[in-house]
Amino acid sequence: MRIIIVSGLSGSGKSVALNTLEDEGFYCVDNLPGVMLPALVETITQSNDREVSKLAVGIDARGESESIRNFLDIVASLKQSGDVEVEVLFLDTNRNTLIRRFSETRRKHPLSSSDTPLMTAIRHETAMLTSIRDHADLVIDTSILNLHQLRELITSQLVRKETSGPALLFQSFGFKHGIPAITDFIFDVRCLPNPYWETNLRALSGLETPVVNFLEEYDSVGKMFDDIRAFIEQWYPVFAQENRAYLTVSIGCTGGRHRSVYLANRLTQHFKQASGNVSTRHRDIG
Repeated sequence: MRIIIVSGLSGSGKSVALNTLEDEGFYCVDNLPGVMLPALVETITQSNDREVSKLAVGIDARGESESIRNFLDIVASLKQSGDVEVEVLFLDTNRNTLIRRFSETRRKHPLSSSDTPLMTAIRHETAMLTSIRDHADLVIDTSILNLHQLRELITSQLVRKETSGPALLFQSFGFKHGIPAITDFIFDVRCLPNPYWETNLRALSGLETPVVNFLEEYDSVGKMFDDIRAFIEQWYPVFAQENRAYLTVSIGCTGGRHRSVYLANRLTQHFKQASGNVSTRHRDIG
C-alpha cells in the first residue's frame, strides 16, 4: 500500500492537496492524530470490506509537540517495515502570504485565540512543524501557486510518480521574480543570447518555434544544455542510491520566459526517454 502523509502550515493548501489525491483514487483521512496512524494502516490492510492500495493522511499542528515527535518515529518505523511505501509531503508558504490568505478568507487560524494574534500563531505553528518539514520527502512552496497550479504540481510529482528512482522536476524561472524557495540545483543561464532583445520574439516563450529556432542557432546554448545534461546524468544515480524520492533542478534566466523555458523543456524531453519520472514546471510564464 502506498501512503502519502500531507502536512504543512495552516493556509498552505493541505485541503487542496488532499482533494487532489482523493480525485486520483486515494482514500483520504484528514486531521488524523499521528499516534493513530499505525492503527489506521493495520485496520485498512487487514480489512476485507474494501481494497485500499493508496492512502493519503492529513497531519497538522493541532496535536502537541510530543505527539509530533512520536509521529516522526512512527513514520520512520513504517518506512523500515517494508510493508508499505510511505512519503511525506510538506506544504510551506511565506508568512506574508499566510497573513493575506487568512485576512481575505476571514478564516481563523487553528492556533490563534483572543490571547494569541495571527502572527504569533503562525510562528508557533512553524516552530512545531519544523521537524516534519526537515524530514519530508517533498516540500512544495505554495506562496505563488494558485489552486490549479498546486493541483497540477501534486499530480505531476506525486500521482504520476513511478517507483524506479527519484521523480525529476525541471523548473524554469526568472531571477527578477526571485529564486525558487525550494530546489536542489540552480543553473544560471543569463549568459546565453537573449530572445527578449528581438522585437518579434519578445512576447513569445521558449516553448514556441521561433524562439526555439533562435536559440538553437547558437553553439553556446547547445553547450549549456550538454553541460547540464551531463551533470544530471552523473549525479542522478547517486541520489537514487540515497533513496531520494524527488529531485528538483531549476533553470533561471532574467525573466523566466525564453532561455530557461527552452532549456527546461529540452532537458525534460531528453530525460523522459530514459525515465517516466520526469516533469516540467514553468514558474513564470503563467
